Amino acid sequence: MKTRLKLKISTGKQEFHTEWDDLNERLLVEITSNPQKGQANKEVLKELKKFFNREIELISGFKSKEKIVEINASKEEVFEKIKQN
Repeated sequence: MKTRLKLKISTGKQEFHTEWDDLNERLLVEITSNPQKGQANKEVLKELKKFFNREIELISGFKSKEKIVEINASKEEVFEKIKQN
C-alpha cells in the first residue's frame, strides 16, 4: 500500500529536520541543500527514505517548495513514524 504526503520544504538549514503541521496537514521538512540543479529534491528523497525506512517517490512539486511524495507504506505506518519524531 502507498501513501501520498504533502510536504513544505525549507532549504539552506543547519540540519535535516521534520515537523508535522496539523493545520495544513503536511510535513514541514528542513534540509541543508539549496534549490539548485535538483540538489534539494535529491536530499529530500534521500533523507525521507532514511526517516521512513521505505521507498519514496516525488509525485509533484519538482520546482516548488510545496511537494507531494508517495511512500511505499500504509497511512497508519507513515503517521505512526511521524508521531514518533
